[in-house]
Amino acid sequence: MLSLVLSADLAGVTELRPKDTPENPYFYTFKVQCTSCRETHPNWVSFNRFEQHEIPGSRGEANFVWKCKLCQKTHSASVTAGPNTYEAEGKSEQKIIDIDCRGLEFTEFKADGEWEAKGVESSTPFTSVDLSEGEWYDYDEKAGEEVSVRDVKFDIRRA
Repeated sequence: MLSLVLSADLAGVTELRPKDTPENPYFYTFKVQCTSCRETHPNWVSFNRFEQHEIPGSRGEANFVWKCKLCQKTHSASVTAGPNTYEAEGKSEQKIIDIDCRGLEFTEFKADGEWEAKGVESSTPFTSVDLSEGEWYDYDEKAGEEVSVRDVKFDIRRA
């Protein structure tokens, strides 16, 4: 089991989370490594928590199914919990999702989809938060102040 952990400096916003609904799923993008032969796939891989794929040679399904080109083994991963919100008043590191990995590890995360947040004072919804550059800035009209998400760092940890 792996967890995607976020740390960030929020100013004027809270409840930061991936914009992830069945109608508009968030595609979680990772670098993947085979735990059998330790080969790392050269490309980024993406999957969402709503799609299910059959696992060859098994009766099970998973959100992500991958066959290692080097050792030819088939591996899978599924989101088991989340997405959780990152609260401004919470701990400095907060878990976003849990992933059950079978035969693979995710080694790096890329935040290339839309996130959403809410104004702390005004409850203004911010629905197009882009964390791909490691920071995001906007203006909260109701509160009359700049809002931001800075020093964004993602870590993948064993749960």
